[in-house]
Amino acid sequence: MQIELAALGFQTVVTLLLAVVHLSLFATGRARYQGAWGCAWLFYAARLVMISVFLVSRQPIWLFAHQAATAFSALFLLWGALLFSRDLVWRRVYLVLPAAALAWAWFSVMVMHSMALAGLSSAILMSGVSLWTGVVYWRTARERSSHGALLLAWTFWLWGLHHLDYPLLRGLGSAVVYGVFVDVLFIVIAALGALSMVAADSRRALAERTQQLEELTRLVLHAQEEERRKLARELHDEAGQALTAVKIELDLEGRTELSGLVGRVLDQIRNVSKMLRPSVLDDLGLEPALAALTQEFARRTGIHVDQEIELAGGAVPEVVQVAIYRIVQEALTNVARHSGAKRVIVKAALRDRVIEIAIEDNGRGAVAAPTPHMGLLGMRERVTELGGRFRVVTRPQEGFRIEATLPQETA
Repeated sequence: MQIELAALGFQTVVTLLLAVVHLSLFATGRARYQGAWGCAWLFYAARLVMISVFLVSRQPIWLFAHQAATAFSALFLLWGALLFSRDLVWRRVYLVLPAAALAWAWFSVMVMHSMALAGLSSAILMSGVSLWTGVVYWRTARERSSHGALLLAWTFWLWGLHHLDYPLLRGLGSAVVYGVFVDVLFIVIAALGALSMVAADSRRALAERTQQLEELTRLVLHAQEEERRKLARELHDEAGQALTAVKIELDLEGRTELSGLVGRVLDQIRNVSKMLRPSVLDDLGLEPALAALTQEFARRTGIHVDQEIELAGGAVPEVVQVAIYRIVQEALTNVARHSGAKRVIVKAALRDRVIEIAIEDNGRGAVAAPTPHMGLLGMRERVTELGGRFRVVTRPQEGFRIEATLPQETA
């Protein structure tokens, strides 16, 4: 008796630890299947406690409690599997199953007073639910290509068959110790399989979320570019033309002071229009647009710019042209704002169907990589979206170097 009770106590501790793990995961992520699994193992531990008390006291009420806890444990295990694989919605009709299990447990123990009948029905219930749970996990493994689900399927199938050997082994007097050893083995394997399956599902969800975020970023960049194009056109064509007409009228009337003020406003509008979307990029192409950008940057900031642009000899899609232009534009903006440089080199070359871009300054640099901000993140996202590579290199007193490689043709 002492050996049996010690074995049952050990199994209870292992089962309770597993219940704590699942309930902790439920408290963290609020996944319903984790809560169901946690409750299943709590009831499984309770059934072990109940049978231990029954073995000592031999009072039928503890055997009934054992049967009830067995039923709830089995049903919660199945419910957790269905929640994980099907995200099943609770319906009141499901209450029929635990009610029927409780009624049968009461009838077999308290009415029939048959321990053999109670044990046999408990073994059949656990076996049936375990085999059914194995089928659920097998479908999950086939649908999701999950190794964890496949491990759980085999575990519950073998566990279900193991439950059927209870009546025979109990008659031979070796059920408890042997059963505890096998049950603990199955519990540990089931825990590993469940954690593996949940981890795989989390990785899959994270990958899907990452893909969605990448798609959202691409759409935002495209929408932003279209808005810039539209706003630049409206500023240039409508506001610019209207102010030009006003300036001409003021010049004809000899109102030079107001004409000069309108002229300065007109220059500011043209500069803003160029920053939003340079018309030269649409009219003449990428190389003239980059040349105009670097010349305007040098004139405005006083920083000397050396440019080495070698993009001739291959057609560059518009989306790649826009990305290159925005990368150079943002890099030059960062040079003007943060580097303290006196000189910057802009390189863009087409080699073997790959466009290599580098913007390097002789400013103060930094000890470590710069803190990511909207400009750097925007450049990185543009490059990543087109299947390229992006890198920032910096050293103290040696300036910054921004490198990007883009495929000439997009997928």
